[in-house]
This record gives sequence, C-alpha cells and structure tokens, in this order.
Amino acid sequence: MNTIGVGLASYGMSGEVFHAPLLSVNPGFEIISILERTRSLSRKRYPEAKIIRNYHELLKDDSIELVVVNTPDRFHYGMAREALEAGKHVILEKPFVLDSREGDELISIADDQKRLLSVFQNRRWDGDFMTIREILDKGLLGRLVDYEAHFDRYRNFIQQNTWKEDPASGTGTIYNLGSHLIDQALLLFGKPEHINADIRIQRTGGKIDDAFTLWLGYPEVKVTIKASYMVREPGPRYLLHGTEGSFLKHGIDPQEEALKKGNLPAGPDWGREPREEWGRLNTEIGAYNGPYKTLSGNYLAYYENIYQTLAGKAELAVTATQANLVIKVIEAAIESSQSGHRVRL
Repeated sequence: MNTIGVGLASYGMSGEVFHAPLLSVNPGFEIISILERTRSLSRKRYPEAKIIRNYHELLKDDSIELVVVNTPDRFHYGMAREALEAGKHVILEKPFVLDSREGDELISIADDQKRLLSVFQNRRWDGDFMTIREILDKGLLGRLVDYEAHFDRYRNFIQQNTWKEDPASGTGTIYNLGSHLIDQALLLFGKPEHINADIRIQRTGGKIDDAFTLWLGYPEVKVTIKASYMVREPGPRYLLHGTEGSFLKHGIDPQEEALKKGNLPAGPDWGREPREEWGRLNTEIGAYNGPYKTLSGNYLAYYENIYQTLAGKAELAVTATQANLVIKVIEAAIESSQSGHRVRL
C-alpha cells in the first residue's frame, strides 16, 4: 500500500506531543498539512508539511486520506462528520464525542462511507497497563476480585486561558482522564451492568469537575476508577487483588514525558521503565513476592494498527463502537452522580 497522506486538524498539545511525532516516525504515513489558525509552530519540526489556516482547505485536498481531529472536545462531532462526508478516514482525539447520540451518528456515517473511524486511546499501550493484561492473562492473581485504577495529578490552581477549565466546553476531568481509565476497564472486563459515581469540584474557584470516583458493576470483580487534581502525594496507580495474590503499581508510563521533551519514539529503550519503578507482585502461584518487570510502553502500536487496518492486514484495535461505549459510561456516571443513585447501562 502507498504512503497514507495525513492532515492534522490542530497543532496544540496533542498534535505537537503525540500525533505528529508518532506519525512522523511511521514510514506508512506522510503529514501533508497541519492546521494552525494563527501560528506556525509546526514548521520548525515538520518543514515538509504545509501549514493551512482553514479546515475546509484540508478536507478539499485529495492527497489527504486520513484526518486527525485533535481539536477541543466540543468540535469533535462536527469536524469528524465533515471529514467523513468528504470521504476521509478519521481519527479523533479522546474523548470521542460529548454525546453518545452524536457518536452513533458518526458510526453510521463512517459505515455508509466505508471509512475508518477510530479514537486515540493511546493508554492501552502504557507499559503498566500492558503489564496488567499480561499478569491477568497468565492467571498470576488467581480469580480477580478487586481492581482499582487511578489517574491523579496535583494542580491546586485554576489554569488560565484554556478551554479545559471553561464549563462552556461541556467537558471536565471525567471526559479527559476518565476516558482513559474507562477504556482500560472496558477492555479488561467488558460492558458493566451498572454505574455508581461521585463527580465533584475540589479546587477553590473551580468551574469544571476535577475529581471523580466511579464504581463499575460486574458480577465477580469490584472495579473502582478514580482521578483527582488534588493529589500531591500519589499512591499506587493500580491495585489488583485476586484469590491467589496482589499486584500494586506506582508511577506512570514514561512515554508522554519523553514526548514532551521532544524525544522521538524510536530505539530499543523507548517506553522502557527503570527497575525501581516496576510494580510489586505477591502471589501464592510460584510463591513469588517481589518486583515484576514492566513491559515497554508502545504508543507506536496505535498508528501501526491504523496503517495495517487500512492495508487490509489487521482488524481495527480501537473501534468507534468501543469509544462510544466509553461515552455512554460517562453519561451514566454523570446521571448517577447527580441523582445519587446507581444507573444501569
């Protein structure tokens, strides 16, 4: 298959840190155009890409087959719909959309147009989460009874001049960080029967939710996912307990920090975590109690799967249907938090 021409709909944080670097090192893609409405920041690192000022200019370019919609959340639905109707394949930054009914519409349009539609759920390829999947696949904890995942940060102030702090954006931490944690839980355990949630504002002067706790209802395993902007001293990121043992993991995958420093995702050490940050496995199986090696994270796998899917050699790893279930869980969580009651899916 020929190289796939790509148009980036934004060169904000996600474009600069994630999408452009991951695309640039994959020989199956060529970044044709980058949309920057007023600045030209991408020219330094991607001089071969054309900087455009208008989204419709990107959609009219026949050399662009794939559009990455990595704009603020409230624009996802409209821009993805335009791109699909223009005959482009589409990748959306998470969250997929802000309303699952809009997600259903996009899925229908993509099916009608026979176009690929996916969502950038890159944290499926965090090394710690990949390691958890390995431990569960090997049955090293026996039957899992308790799963708890955190995505905590410390930002005790209201960040100025960002749409993420504006309630008019229709989003918040439940859509931002919650999209990752929910996607991971659904990948492990499937669709929950019901949702209980506590979503709140903790920071002084805050206007969007900045903390949540979700309990996803499954018959045999208790699943808790949490995030907060008010955690100065973080605890474990993952806590798993089973009939035969436990696994605890602190720290966070190193790929995002490396990308923020301008490092390209390449080489044998990419995504590798130092031994002192490995999680701890304590299990009766093999009578083992000690560090368990963290698999190397691999965000590159997301775009490689996109390429192989378009080449007809693989099935799409992150489907729009999966991404829309994440949104439906978020909607149920918001309803549960507001009503104080359990909500069935």
